[in-house]
Parts: sequence; C-alpha cells; structure tokens
Amino acid sequence: MSAVDLTPSPGVSTPGVKPKSQGGGFARYLLVRFLLIFPTIFILVTLVFFLMRTTGDPITAAQGGRLSPEALAALREAAGYDRPLLVQYLEYLGRIVVFDFGTTITTNRPVIDVLATYGPATFELVFYSLIIAFAVGIPLGLLAAYFRDKAPDAFFRVLAIFWYAVPIFFAGLLLKLVFAVWLKWLPVAGRASVGAELQLQTLPNKTGFYTIDALMTGNPAVLGDVLAHAVLPSIALGLLTAGIFLRLVRTNVIGTLSTDYVDAARSRGVAESRLLRKHAYRPALIPIVTVIGLQIALLLAGAVLTETTFEWKGLGFILAEFLESRDFVAVQGIVVLLAIIVALTNFIVDIIAAFIDPRVRY
Repeated sequence: MSAVDLTPSPGVSTPGVKPKSQGGGFARYLLVRFLLIFPTIFILVTLVFFLMRTTGDPITAAQGGRLSPEALAALREAAGYDRPLLVQYLEYLGRIVVFDFGTTITTNRPVIDVLATYGPATFELVFYSLIIAFAVGIPLGLLAAYFRDKAPDAFFRVLAIFWYAVPIFFAGLLLKLVFAVWLKWLPVAGRASVGAELQLQTLPNKTGFYTIDALMTGNPAVLGDVLAHAVLPSIALGLLTAGIFLRLVRTNVIGTLSTDYVDAARSRGVAESRLLRKHAYRPALIPIVTVIGLQIALLLAGAVLTETTFEWKGLGFILAEFLESRDFVAVQGIVVLLAIIVALTNFIVDIIAAFIDPRVRY
C-alpha cells in the first residue's frame, strides 16, 4: 500500500489554516513603533513633572528665602501652584499637547522661546559629534576586526574603553589645553569669534544653526571660524560614541567573517581584505543603525557637560544655568523636549533599520 502525500499542492490552501501575510508585516511594525511613542513620552513627562516637585513647587524652589512669605504666596497663587498637585499635572499635560511648556521663573520668558533659541546649537553639536563617531569608530572597528587578537586589535580595544570611560569634561579640558592653549591651533570656547558673531546676528533670516547661517553670509572666513569653534567640542563628545561604534563594528565584523558564505568566498581564494570590504562591512553596519537612537540620547546627555566646558550656548549650557538658579519650570520644559526628540529619533531609526534588515519587522 503506497503512502499518501498529505503535503498541499502549491496554490491550494489548507482548510482552517491562514497563510502568513508578508505584505502587512512592515505596516504592522511601523504602526506598533509609532504608537509606542505616546506611552514613552507620557511616562517621561510624568516622571519629570513629579520629580521636579519632590522639593516643592517651582516658585518656592526658585524664590524661597528671597521674598517675604506674603509675596511668595502671591506668586504661587498667581502661577497656580497653590492648587492640588493632580490638578496641576492635568493642566500641564493639556499645555504640553499644544507645545506650551510654561514661562521661566528667572527670566519670565516662554520656555518655547528658550528652546528655539538654544536648541539649534545643541542639534548642531550632536550632528558634528555623530560625524566624528562614524569617521573614527567604524574604520577603527574594521581594522580591529582585520587584526583580530593581534597587537593593533588590543590597542584599539583599549582605546575604545578609554574613550568611553574618560569623563567628557576632562576630555574637553585636555583638548583645550593641548590644541587651544599650547598649540594655539583652535579656539578655546564659544560657537564663533566676536566678529563672526556680529555678522551672523545681522542676518535677516538667521536659523540659529551657525553653519547654515555662515553659508548664508557668503563669507568663507565666517564659515571657517564657525567650523573651527566646533572642532574641539565635537571631538570631546564624539569620541564617547566612537568607542561604542568601534567595539560594535569589531564584534559584528568578526561574526560575519566566520559565516558560511564568507568561508565559501575565502575557499575560492578571495583576499581577506576584499572579504572585509565586500562581504563583512555592510552586515556589520546594521547594528550601528539600530543603536543610533540610543546614542542620540547619550550625546544629548553628554551635551550638558560638553557645552558647559566649551561655553557652547546650547540647551545643555542653558540647562546648567537654570539648574543653578533652580528654575524648575525651564528645566522641566528642556528635559521634556529632549525626551520627545529621543523618542522620535528612535522611531525614525527603527524605520531605517526595518528597511535595511527586514528581519527586525517580525
């Protein structure tokens, strides 16, 4: 008696079994990642709101001891901080939806204006730092994988640990001492010299991004001055992420070089350097894309120390000043904005990663 073939023929569906839909995989993944943005931002906003009030209301924190109890109570009532905390929280959520982050206590300025004024400087610094991280971390990671378990590999691994472990403010001070004070190659601090700053401020439609504004002036000297001021803070912040990229690229390239298809190419006589460039390089970059969102958060956190060290007047610089003056309304607004940026960045990175590697969709 012959065996019966129970395998369904192509094009014939088995009753009760739904075929797996491939076309909706990306759309479903995109929808899920997008919807996750909202609870993430909600949790971060809630944590920031209540943590900022662990020492009391913002008026008392900023003005306590400077005003009489009567004047302090009048300010608290005018700002609405005498109402129940839950009412304040719900009102704050309502204002966040329309991008109203309140008014600073120390300068009586809308927080959204502070964000628009100092935000471009921080984003510019993060952008330059990412360029440094890519330009340094990826090539050195490839070299470390190529010289696996040899002296150059050990040197690069130690270098990556050093870059990640050294405090940013110490790296910044060291760079300033060597390249600005001793060698006098680069400026000590600031985003531009006085002359360049005056030209940038006279632009009718300035963006706040000094590189773009310098291009708008049409003066190469202004552009060179702006770029020279960006070198040291970008290196100080970028090397932190470069160390992470170096180790990540090294690990993934070594793993790719041991796969079957690379072994097959090696058996055909393909040179090791060509295997590294043609076969192992691109697959090793996929994990880099997936962690960029996390590195953006790390760079934004490191920007506080970097901007303070180099007097780079961005969100980190002004955040340190608001913390010193205990202006928690301003601090709360800046932190919430940074949280929103990190959440949106991670969403964009997830989309890019899904395009590069379809396996992350399922």
